[in-house]
Amino acid sequence: MDQPSSADTPVEPRSPDFPGFVASRGRQLLRTAFLLTGGDAYLAEDLVQEALGRIFVKWRRISRLENPSGYAQTVLVNTFLSYRRRRSASERVTAEFPDVAVDDPDPALRLTLLRALGQIPAKDRAVLVLRFWEDRSVEETAATLRLSSTAVRSRSTRALTRMRALLGDDLDTAVRRTPATSPSTHKAVLRNAN
Repeated sequence: MDQPSSADTPVEPRSPDFPGFVASRGRQLLRTAFLLTGGDAYLAEDLVQEALGRIFVKWRRISRLENPSGYAQTVLVNTFLSYRRRRSASERVTAEFPDVAVDDPDPALRLTLLRALGQIPAKDRAVLVLRFWEDRSVEETAATLRLSSTAVRSRSTRALTRMRALLGDDLDTAVRRTPATSPSTHKAVLRNAN
């Protein structure tokens, strides 16, 4: 009885546009993951890799969606939230950040905000990152997190109040030091935290 050779076995071709999608959206996903993890670059890379793996498995269907980037964002946020529910999520990020060049006029402000973000609940953090760092509307954030618009607004208000309490005097100091050329994302968080 002849066994089919590996040359006879049909191999499902990989969609040629997945590498292009990763090249164009991978950096954005990594930035979002970095913010969601409160500055843990290694965990952010792991989350993006896991999310892209989940997307790759269904890429043929996902590539036909109207907004595959939005779908990828949702997969990333859900990957982050499911990671936070696991027991291993009780590990804490150290106070030391890796030496990475950052084009940021005020790294102290960035570190202050990341430290405060790391201390609020995961869902509230996801709302703040999507709303203010990613500059998404309430409706887009609600769709990504599968929440109602009202829930996004209330979580946003609660998270900003918590951020204000966590930052305390650090917020006043950071606002005074912030140069006029500081990234608008920092300003948005500070403006809404006041």
